[in-house]
Amino acid sequence: EVQLVESGGGLVQSGGSLRVSCAVSGFTFDGYAFGWFRQAPGKEREGVSCISTRDGSTHYVDSVKGRFTISRDNANSTVYLEMSGLETEDTAVYYCVADQVLPCTVVLRGVAELDYWGQGTQVTVSS
Repeated sequence: EVQLVESGGGLVQSGGSLRVSCAVSGFTFDGYAFGWFRQAPGKEREGVSCISTRDGSTHYVDSVKGRFTISRDNANSTVYLEMSGLETEDTAVYYCVADQVLPCTVVLRGVAELDYWGQGTQVTVSS
C-alpha cells in the first residue's frame, strides 16, 4: 500500500522554526520528485518546495526562499521540510506529494495530476 505520512506540524510563534516530515512507503523512493504543497483557509493550494531524487535539485517558491529547506533521507525514505523565520502567512495544512515522471518545476505549478498525496499536517503560526 502506497503511503505518504506527514508529521511534525503544530503551533509555533512567529519567527520560530518547525520541521515537517513525510514518511514514504509502498514504492521505491529513488526516481521520484517529492514536493510540499500547502493550503491556507480560503486560499488556493500552492506548491512550496520540491526535491528531485533523480538529480538532487531543490526548488522553492519565492515566498519561502531563504527560510525553508527541503531535504531527503534515502535510507529512511523520508522527506523533510525545515521551516524557519515562520510568519503568520505560513499557516496552512502542508501536504507531501510524489511524482515519478514530472520534474519539480512542473510539480510545483500544481496544475498536473500527481501520483501520490499525503493527508496533510497542520502548521499554525501565531503572532
